[in-house]
Amino acid sequence: MMPTETFIEITYLIATVLFILSLKWLSSPTTARHGVWAGEVGMALAIGGTLLYRGIVDYKLVAIGLVLGVIIGVPLGKVAMTAVPQRTALSHAFGALCVTLVGTSEFYLRAPNISPFLMAVLSMEVILGSLTFTGSLMAAGKLQEILPQRPITYKGQNFVNLGMLALAIAIAAILAMHPEQVKLFPAMIIIPLIFGVMLVIPIGGADMPTVISLLNSYAGLSAAAMGFVLNSKLLIVAGALDGSSGFILSVIMSKAMNRSFTNVLFGGFGQIQAAATGVQEQRPVKSATAEEAAAILAAANKVVIVPGYGMAVAQAQHKVRELFDALTKRGVDVTFGIHPVAGRMPGHMNVLLAEADIPYDKLLDMDAVNGDMAQTDVALVIGANDVTNPGYAGIDNPLYYLDQTLMLFGDAKAFVGNIVRELSGGDSHH
Repeated sequence: MMPTETFIEITYLIATVLFILSLKWLSSPTTARHGVWAGEVGMALAIGGTLLYRGIVDYKLVAIGLVLGVIIGVPLGKVAMTAVPQRTALSHAFGALCVTLVGTSEFYLRAPNISPFLMAVLSMEVILGSLTFTGSLMAAGKLQEILPQRPITYKGQNFVNLGMLALAIAIAAILAMHPEQVKLFPAMIIIPLIFGVMLVIPIGGADMPTVISLLNSYAGLSAAAMGFVLNSKLLIVAGALDGSSGFILSVIMSKAMNRSFTNVLFGGFGQIQAAATGVQEQRPVKSATAEEAAAILAAANKVVIVPGYGMAVAQAQHKVRELFDALTKRGVDVTFGIHPVAGRMPGHMNVLLAEADIPYDKLLDMDAVNGDMAQTDVALVIGANDVTNPGYAGIDNPLYYLDQTLMLFGDAKAFVGNIVRELSGGDSHH
């Protein structure tokens, strides 16, 4: 018979491989379903392996935890597509709270017999976990519009925020050298909890996708730190994967918005927006009817459709599919240009359009489409005025006032439906 410890290690190894494959497969729409399955099976193996651990004192408490997890998790998985970002933020919050609680219990179980290295890692785990917990709750509140979308800023906020973080790190350094100073430990949790709130409130609603991926990164790093504390290789690997992928995604999204990463992170957006929107000059925009839009689209050879959050809110993806079919039938070359931050999180538009059975090969990312724009006759932007903005979302967009720009005002689903009707009506005249 194989020893239990060896069996657990093999289970963890398989789970680790599945987590890596899951990330790899999730990067492409054609293999994404395999990626989801790999991640789920990997997590089931990780939990199963942990339940075999001989150090578990009472399985009744573990069973209660599993049942509570299912009761909370199943409804969370059934939210509307437009609510997935805030649900993701809640997942980060729960994971970070778990990390913080585990770190806290480990400290009080082991203190004062903790090596400087272990105390440093444990401090990192607790600081990152605490700030991710409150930061994620704030992000979820902004996305759900329970909290104000606008950036809440005040003079010297970066100084205050960095001061709080520095204080938490200083306490961590003292504890690493003097773990017997147990009374300092609560301060190392409370300060990052406040810091998490202060970090997210100066960031505007349009930047929340980047913040969500960054909080995802923090949650992963805190889990990796927990892996060192608990001596779990699986947690170290899973946390590192989560942390690095979240960080890379945040950088990609900042670049796509023509923004510096630090600008998003330190709430510079809020200050710039407040200053820039002080004076708004009134300039005329040209609007068009569905009939005019249909005539322009019908006369085009090449059309790029740029979808955004307005399409998701109006649930217009099926009408967009009808428009795609109507134009393709007329011999128009139609592709979709998808900005990484379109919607509320990366991939949001891809999922909605794939749900409407639009071919994957027509869904191109921003970099792939930008080179074709010079040869494109019409760019149809649907509920995505923020992603076509060369500056910051929420700031007046010079694109609106150009001679070749026509604004289509109204509900995205209804307006696209009207264009489709005009195109179909046009077919009967020929």
